[in-house]
Amino acid sequence: MADTAGRVLRLLSLLQAHREWPGPELAGRLGVSARTLRRDVGRLRDLGYPVHATTGPAGGYRLEAGTAMPPLLLDDAEAVAIAVGLRVAASGTVAGIEETSARALAKLEQVLPSRLRRRVHTLQSQTQPVTPVGGTPTVEAGTLALLAQTCRDRERIRFGYRRRDGQEGGRIAEPYRLASTGRRWYLVAWDVDRQDWRTFRVDRLSSPRSTGVRFPPREPPPGYVEASIVAPISRHRAVVTVHAPPATVAERYSGPGWVLQELDERSCLLRTGGDSLEWLALTIGLLGLDFTVHEPPELVGLIRELAARLQASTEPPLRQ
Repeated sequence: MADTAGRVLRLLSLLQAHREWPGPELAGRLGVSARTLRRDVGRLRDLGYPVHATTGPAGGYRLEAGTAMPPLLLDDAEAVAIAVGLRVAASGTVAGIEETSARALAKLEQVLPSRLRRRVHTLQSQTQPVTPVGGTPTVEAGTLALLAQTCRDRERIRFGYRRRDGQEGGRIAEPYRLASTGRRWYLVAWDVDRQDWRTFRVDRLSSPRSTGVRFPPREPPPGYVEASIVAPISRHRAVVTVHAPPATVAERYSGPGWVLQELDERSCLLRTGGDSLEWLALTIGLLGLDFTVHEPPELVGLIRELAARLQASTEPPLRQ
């Protein structure tokens, strides 16, 4: 009986780790006959695990989603990872799941072996959480779920959005991905009205709803997702046309937060950000390539001042 129980647990572990198993391969892994495998599958079904079987030469078994969630079989590393994740979620940035996460953690720790419970508690006791200055904005779990669904199904969404300067307005977007820095959640999407890629902070987003309109797949420029999150954190965002191919620009400089988008064979669009306009001006100027600054206006004015100052410094000295 003990051998049978151990074999059934091994079968459950294999089914959870792999989407679908061919019957002969699964029986070989367990070292049993096809008939014994069918009996073990029946025992799992009696316990509430929805194991689906297919017949024929390509027949096999897979574990499907059911109406209720049966117990999971976790190895040591998986159990610790889930426990740590639940502790983080209980005090994290997603509103409305703190209590649920705490309840799930309590259930998990109740059945953890003592050696694993000590490992989780040690990690928790030796970790000092640091609250960022100004606090951490929270987002609703339902909002994240809706955004993730529209990303997956490629459906346009409408939502209200509050910009950094406080101005509010409506947006229509084609969502691409959700991104998280640990402190904040972002939605990377194609802005339909502006016909360009944008990154929206989810905590500034309100009343999102799907329009039911599907859109074809669209990919942002390479590196855009990472760089678009770095740029909003910066005080200044810059958009510049560099009159050279992206490969030439990347050879001269390719810093964090730089996104290069090819416009044609001889030019590309550069998006970047920084806390200092002077640093942006000098970095772009030192590329040694012709360029045109589109935004922000303050950067345009600063570059004009620097150009005039540099030009004046080359004037012949005054005769005494």
